[in-house]
Amino acid sequence: MTAELNDATLAQRLAQGTGEILKGVRNVGLLRGTELGKAGDALAQDWIARSLVQHRPNDAMLSEEAEDDLSRLDNSRVWIIDPLDGTREYAGGRQDWAVHIALVENGKIIEAAVGMPDLGRVFSSSEVRAVEGARTNRLVISQNTTPAIAEFIAEDLGMELVTMGSCGAKAVSVILGDNDAYVHAGGQYEWDNAAPVGIAQAAGLHTSRLDGTDLCYNCESPYLPDLVISRPDMADKILASAAKFHDKHGAYSL
Repeated sequence: MTAELNDATLAQRLAQGTGEILKGVRNVGLLRGTELGKAGDALAQDWIARSLVQHRPNDAMLSEEAEDDLSRLDNSRVWIIDPLDGTREYAGGRQDWAVHIALVENGKIIEAAVGMPDLGRVFSSSEVRAVEGARTNRLVISQNTTPAIAEFIAEDLGMELVTMGSCGAKAVSVILGDNDAYVHAGGQYEWDNAAPVGIAQAAGLHTSRLDGTDLCYNCESPYLPDLVISRPDMADKILASAAKFHDKHGAYSL
């Protein structure tokens, strides 16, 4: 394929194609557990990298599965990707794993796609819309850790805590109206949340750090300590509750 692709279409196709590769590797049944996850990560990373070299040779890339080349800091356009977010869920046959593809320009996300392969869907910033409806009164958090601040916010606001795997899956659950908000503390990296934040922003949701400051990407250190994605009518309450936790403990993460 040599036709020129715009950024939105390229992001969508990268997410879709990566999902198909990962499902194919898993479905033949030759690998399982850790080895399945390693194989999926490696094959998906290689295909994405080759595709970007062909279609966007002048852009930089930041990926969980590749060595960080800091020359990206001198490039205004950087693809931030996680070929397989939720390796444990993927290898365990669950559905809450995702493919993250984001394009950042001058620190801001301009295109994003989150593939949910087992749902047969790619959520793209060019067309995603949040589902409007009544609040569910649910706060989604990581399946692997329960941040103290999330427990505090849930108790403070009378919300139910629910758990899911991939950051992309959690962001999608808020977009679809299954949960009112997603809170993370204790550390992520840019590839963990750039694409989920990108589609959440495009859907009209609130996205920020727990102190309310804006998220910035393609930083020298890709570490991002905390994150909030929420429906707009819950954002002020969640941030106010997070501030109360901070006032009490002196930090957002314990």
